[in-house]
Amino acid sequence: MRVMAQIAMVMNLDKCIGCHTCSVTCKETWTNRKGMEYVWFNNVETRPGQGYPRRYEDQEKWRGGWVLNKRGHLALKQGGRIRRLATIFSNPVLPTIKDYYEPWTYDYRDLTNAPLGDDFPVAAPRSLISGKPMKIEWSSNWDDDLGGAPEHGGSDPVVTKLRDEIGHRIAFAFEETFMFYLPRICEHCLNPACGASCPSGAIYKREEDGIVLVDQDRCRGWRQCVTGCPYKKVYFNHRTGKAEKCTLCYPRVEVGLPTVCSETCVGRLRYLGVVLYDADRVTAAASVPDEKDLYEAQLDCFLDPDDPEVARAAERDGVPHDWIEAARRSPVRALISTYRVALPLHPEYRTLPMVWYIPPLSPVVEALTETGFDGEDAGNLFGAIDALRIPLEYLAELFTAGDTRPVRASLERLAAMRAFMRDVNLGREPDTSGVLAAGLTPETTEDMYRLLAVAKYEDRYVIPTAAAGDARRLEESALPDECSLDQAGGPGAYEHGPFGDDSGRTSLPLVTLENFHLLSRRQRSDKQEDL
Repeated sequence: MRVMAQIAMVMNLDKCIGCHTCSVTCKETWTNRKGMEYVWFNNVETRPGQGYPRRYEDQEKWRGGWVLNKRGHLALKQGGRIRRLATIFSNPVLPTIKDYYEPWTYDYRDLTNAPLGDDFPVAAPRSLISGKPMKIEWSSNWDDDLGGAPEHGGSDPVVTKLRDEIGHRIAFAFEETFMFYLPRICEHCLNPACGASCPSGAIYKREEDGIVLVDQDRCRGWRQCVTGCPYKKVYFNHRTGKAEKCTLCYPRVEVGLPTVCSETCVGRLRYLGVVLYDADRVTAAASVPDEKDLYEAQLDCFLDPDDPEVARAAERDGVPHDWIEAARRSPVRALISTYRVALPLHPEYRTLPMVWYIPPLSPVVEALTETGFDGEDAGNLFGAIDALRIPLEYLAELFTAGDTRPVRASLERLAAMRAFMRDVNLGREPDTSGVLAAGLTPETTEDMYRLLAVAKYEDRYVIPTAAAGDARRLEESALPDECSLDQAGGPGAYEHGPFGDDSGRTSLPLVTLENFHLLSRRQRSDKQEDL
């Protein structure tokens, strides 16, 4: 057993309202420079829909992720070393700018400078890449709020795969339409295909927290990583000639703060925490023959930090004590392993993703209420899950490689929690039959409710800081040759540090780490004495 720590995320899809605040704040923080106009490290898709880039889930076309070869060993779907070497100077399996979208702005000078006349002036769209006039045909959220429309829903790769199996259930007739929002970031996988496909070894997984990053100094712009990533969350900066991707906001995580997308999420649907896993089990878990066993195989990789043997092994393998304590309090661990309501996105890609999702239950509640039944009653909810407007088969193709059992179990636990807690909140004697049938207890149900419904900031984000000896170096005194993102034109090319003018490399007085945390606590405090 080799214990390692991973910063992981869970998103509760019942709470996502599709406001794109997470996307905009991520864009402003990480990709607001030349060469990255088309890039969204965080985007919110409406499902059913084609996604961003278009139909990224069609791995028969894009060749992302892992497959098992004839000997039962893991192999990149894009091909072996000889095939990749043969196409290294001209990789044919890449999304084009049309698959992403051609970014644009508007020529507002036509509005402000137009002479007086009989016609209304128009701000014509212009490409941010070429500067030429263009016709807008596609964007990163083109399917927004149109997921259930017949002209859009049928283009979803998941729908295409299911049509032959459950055709009438994905008919998109008016009375059968459905949609939900799916926020996506880099999965920071335990078995990342992007890193394995990089000829330069520029993509690496950090040992201390599992975050997957691109070393800008080593990147040579081969773009094999773009093909290798099945989620298409590695992007090519055509101005710098380097690959870039979501960093899980590691400068914030290192000082105990959540990612920008989590911090600004209006629905408070994101949870961040530490998960301990056995690195020796990763390859075996990703290599199970049946795709439907991948979910359980990945669960088996996770370790219980309350187990004394695991704690001793973690300290032996260099996991700091405060990280072990954080793993015990981790909301991500609770949602994934304890309550088992969170599921991975497309485990069939065999990358063992570490951004998990709680499937949406709300539509079935609303549908029951509209028919005159009690939408929160446990008996009604359990009976309606199989008739959910969002077909279980569709959710299963997204989260469990087609196995509907884990999806149904997750939805049953969520339904049992709603019914049980309604009785508690109304002062009635709660009916525990639904809770027990879902594999929960009244105590764990109340704990799950507190985490999903009323959790405070400190409960949703349990992030240990970097080791004390590294904290000052990471925040204040990094030298130019220590920061791979700090080259001219790179993501780190700013005059001052990420925490204000007094951080980073500057001759001005430095902000101490203690003052940074003190100010952070004051900003979040609701007590007068802390202000």
